[in-house]
Amino acid sequence: MSPSALNGEAAVGPEGPRQKSRSTIDTIRVGCIAMVEKDGQARRAEILSIRDTKSGRQFYCNFDNFNKRLDEWVPVKRIDFDQDVEWPNPEKDKPKDGKGKNSTAPKRKVIGNKAQKRPGKREQSVASEAVTPHPWPDFTDSQPQSKAPSTPRDLESKAGETPAANGDEMDVDEDESTLEVKKEGGFSREAEIEKLRTGGSMTQNPTELARIRNISKVQFGQWELFPWYFSPYPEAFTQEDVIFICEFCLSYYGDKKSFCRHRSKCTLQHPPGNEIYRDDYVSFFEIDGRRQRTWCRNLCLISKMFLDHKTLYYDVDPFLFYVMTQKTEKGHHLVGYFSKEKESADGYNVACILTLPQYQRKGFGRLLIQFSYELSKIEGKLGSPEKPLSDLGLLSYRQYWSENILELLLECNERDEKSSIEQISSTLAMTTQDVEHTLQALKMQVYHKGEHKLVIPESLIKQREKTKLKQKRFIAPERIQWKPPVFTASSRTWGW
Repeated sequence: MSPSALNGEAAVGPEGPRQKSRSTIDTIRVGCIAMVEKDGQARRAEILSIRDTKSGRQFYCNFDNFNKRLDEWVPVKRIDFDQDVEWPNPEKDKPKDGKGKNSTAPKRKVIGNKAQKRPGKREQSVASEAVTPHPWPDFTDSQPQSKAPSTPRDLESKAGETPAANGDEMDVDEDESTLEVKKEGGFSREAEIEKLRTGGSMTQNPTELARIRNISKVQFGQWELFPWYFSPYPEAFTQEDVIFICEFCLSYYGDKKSFCRHRSKCTLQHPPGNEIYRDDYVSFFEIDGRRQRTWCRNLCLISKMFLDHKTLYYDVDPFLFYVMTQKTEKGHHLVGYFSKEKESADGYNVACILTLPQYQRKGFGRLLIQFSYELSKIEGKLGSPEKPLSDLGLLSYRQYWSENILELLLECNERDEKSSIEQISSTLAMTTQDVEHTLQALKMQVYHKGEHKLVIPESLIKQREKTKLKQKRFIAPERIQWKPPVFTASSRTWGW
């Protein structure tokens, strides 16, 4: 700590007094809390990392009372050095832990790529997610939140609201046992975090906690995207102020001249697979990860920027990717996708699902979910998404389950037919567990005179009438041109 900091006044925080004094661009360091400009207003923020890029030095800031997605790399000019900086306590604030104690960002577990050793089947999942407890217990509390935010700015505070309280449903602290410093395979957890901080390269420690976002901005077609989370692009790309991604072949470039040269030669106008669905609004393409490895790997790198719970690995062979596009005169533009294991031991019909931020809150997520269940109906199987879902995915699935189950029950009631959980499950191709959890969360399952009965609250009937007034798009099952693919043993697994 600098001598000036020791002579400054103390600022009291949850972890005890912090020394306060003036700082400069050369003395400010990781763990300091400074006033940083955000949306034209100075806000208190903790410095989580520092890097030097082609445009100059940048600081990764976590803002008080802002969702983790709004953490960002800021240039020097946005930090107010005319105000005192709060210096980290040497014993209580350890910068190399990933985040300071005052940070509002929750702690998470993220699994990374391990290149030297061949992982087991469940570890290698490109689009599958780590096994964590079932996300249903908080269903009732968050059910009224029917719309998921599409961009980080949608999460910013409104009058009297704090995004930190309204943010990710899946943002839960890890157990104390998981936060212990471990050494696995010769890699120190602290050393891995320090390596991520300085380089942003792929981690080799599967027990790693949440990483700092390493890509500042992405130019994707006509859209400028601002990533929410870490994505393991090559280390050289973390030094760029913007990376350019071809919206058709998904190749990525750090130099605009190279990107323009590529675009002049790229002839791809749609995802490299079979078109299995088309209407006047969207199309779906089926892509085999074994046949189109490079394209699917690039898709996973893009999706990791917007999915915090997604586990991303290099080998995409065991997965099928169902990509939704919208067509213009230039070609089919990527809107979203879901991936699916060629052979799921647990019967999952979705491993990972994402709608790109620029298309969120427009009903595309519902179309992706419906399409996954339509494929399950064709297969004659019950489907369920792999857990845990991302926060926005969880909201979308809750809404889809609730609306479809309610609609089916009301139709049965109008026809004066009896219904059961098993009947609902088979009709909608949902697992009985998902159906039962939804009924319980909506308080539609009661125990009366020695037997379980399904009831429909009046409030839900009124809510259904309101939603029917909104114009919604649906997948037309008769337009799906698809048969369940059959794979040999070698094509279902990894290409070692």
